[in-house]
Amino acid sequence: MLQKTTIRFLKDLSANNNREWFASQRAAYENAKNDFDQFTGKLIEALSAVNPELKGLQPKDCTFRIYRDVRFSKNKDPYKTNLGVSIKEGGRKSPRCGFYFQADPSVKGGSFIAGGFWMPDAPLLRKIRQEIEYNSDEFFSVLRDRTFKKYFRDLEQDYTLKRLPKGFEAGHPAEEYLKMTSFIVSHNLTHAALTDKNLLKTCVHTYKAMLPFLRFLNRAID
Repeated sequence: MLQKTTIRFLKDLSANNNREWFASQRAAYENAKNDFDQFTGKLIEALSAVNPELKGLQPKDCTFRIYRDVRFSKNKDPYKTNLGVSIKEGGRKSPRCGFYFQADPSVKGGSFIAGGFWMPDAPLLRKIRQEIEYNSDEFFSVLRDRTFKKYFRDLEQDYTLKRLPKGFEAGHPAEEYLKMTSFIVSHNLTHAALTDKNLLKTCVHTYKAMLPFLRFLNRAID
């Protein structure tokens, strides 16, 4: 679980997202970062027991910086209001898909567990679609699994084309999934769950539920 002081810092940062305030609260930020890194270390160890390919990862390989890249954004707030970690083979910069955890108590729906590919580039997107097209029975078996359905209703529908991409036949059983440009599953967390003693257990159980889905998608790379 995360410490209440970490949650308080993130809430305060959301209300004071400027460099002057951040500089005055540097010690509070370092405490929050250390707390999140400690939780990440425990999370890596627990997920590695489920998937040995994660062994050897360190928190620094997986956690994201709190500083925002504002060069091409209309939003010039210098800091993220969340702490996030991507745990997958090779760390957060790996081209593979994996487990993502985010803590953001400042907005509704800001805290969640997710996994999959978000907006893959065109060559990878085509490979994923082909994997789904060729092995749709297996794909549907993954999505209909009882454990999977316990944590995820379906893939996120936010990034979908109106028409089927060229090269794929209309009427395919997985037609609606072949229109997708991202392949993400997510499980929302209450803000109270962030400081609950069962947070680590919840993350592990959710990872187990999504792992067949992640392995199916990663096969497109392999």
